[in-house]
Amino acid sequence: MRWQPTHAHIRVVVVAAVLLVVAVLARRPDAAVLGLPLAFVAVWGRFFRPRAEPEVHTELDADVLFEGQATTYRLRVPGTVDPDIDLIVAALPRSRWFEYSPRQAAVAEPVRPAVAGEADDVPDSVTLEVGVRSKRWGMRALERPTVVATSVLGAYRVQVASAGASSVTTLPLREGFEAVDAMPRPAGLVGLHRSRRPGEGTELAGVRPFRTGDRLRRINWSVSARTRELHVTSTWSDRDTEVVILLDTGGEIGISEGIDGRSSSLDTGVRAAASIAEHYLRHGDRVRLVDTGNLVRGVRSGSGRGHLRRILDALVHADRRGRQPDQDQLAQRNRIRSDSLVLVLSPLLRQMVLGYVVTLVHSGCTVIAVDTLPPDIASLIDADEHDKRAWPLAWRLRLLERRRELDRLGDLGVPTVPWRGSGTLDEVLRDAARLASAPRMRS
Repeated sequence: MRWQPTHAHIRVVVVAAVLLVVAVLARRPDAAVLGLPLAFVAVWGRFFRPRAEPEVHTELDADVLFEGQATTYRLRVPGTVDPDIDLIVAALPRSRWFEYSPRQAAVAEPVRPAVAGEADDVPDSVTLEVGVRSKRWGMRALERPTVVATSVLGAYRVQVASAGASSVTTLPLREGFEAVDAMPRPAGLVGLHRSRRPGEGTELAGVRPFRTGDRLRRINWSVSARTRELHVTSTWSDRDTEVVILLDTGGEIGISEGIDGRSSSLDTGVRAAASIAEHYLRHGDRVRLVDTGNLVRGVRSGSGRGHLRRILDALVHADRRGRQPDQDQLAQRNRIRSDSLVLVLSPLLRQMVLGYVVTLVHSGCTVIAVDTLPPDIASLIDADEHDKRAWPLAWRLRLLERRRELDRLGDLGVPTVPWRGSGTLDEVLRDAARLASAPRMRS
């Protein structure tokens, strides 16, 4: 790109030339009085035409955000700027999922290169800052900004080539999710849930006589001194369990407006998966993520803060356009232990997901279905002009069929609860733990 005259400079040159020609040919000194200042301005702008092009460097304060968080996008022009450059303007393209400050995403800054003898606090570079707020989870690119530099009096301008697009990763917002401290069938020895079996733990189970193999630090000296026999304090073992989060990304039902507006079924499912994973990982359980639309990016079972970041990174890539396998492929590639707690996050409209839930129940898993269908979905979907009368009836029939399918799941012992944030799973977890602790008949 080269320095080009602006439209204002061209107009000044043309008007000055016309007035001077009229003054000479028509012998009109008043036209010369009007044209000479314009000609002087045109010559002034041409004389101070810049020769060098400025360099623009872009940077982001943070490239990983949560929904609703903001960062600063900076465009920095070094201090070695042509002194004839007067102004630098930058503008970011509009984006649906980014909110800018200022709202028009355009900023301007006058150029003032450093001069020998000036104070040290005078900046020797130009920095343009735009606030960027991410409104929806996912990995997106900030488009390349348009940067224009103008010369003195706005006579010449050049479009500066800036750096490429910057990628921003937006993690799903983790709501304040809490659930009761009850697990149907805990398995392991590293978690925080109390087991039904005695062992090493923190919660007292009682006092019993000393047996060979008991640790000396478990001796209850007060009871031993009173009974004149060694007694030890027994505890319940602290157990963990494997929590499997099954996220249905086969379709996105509803309208997504970001963190500030309405949520689609996929938005609700992704945010619920992040909240549930953080809750159980904080309590020492092992969490696994299964994405029905992406069999490669499933996250294996693990624990700890690093595992939470792996789950959030996988949720960022959740996409309804992913290849959806059938029920047999999903069952073969994602084998789940029979003592796992499976939380299915789905709008529960696809037969493949419902069939896979039945398969998990028959394999012995404890399954809880979390309904992510928006409650006002009927008013959000627009019908065609010719189907305005038939659409409400068709959607009502589909909901009746869905209700019948959910009743069948309930008969198999699969509770269905709508996602409401904190406390969503409290009642069903208590019921599942009570059923798991009940005696069972064996043949």
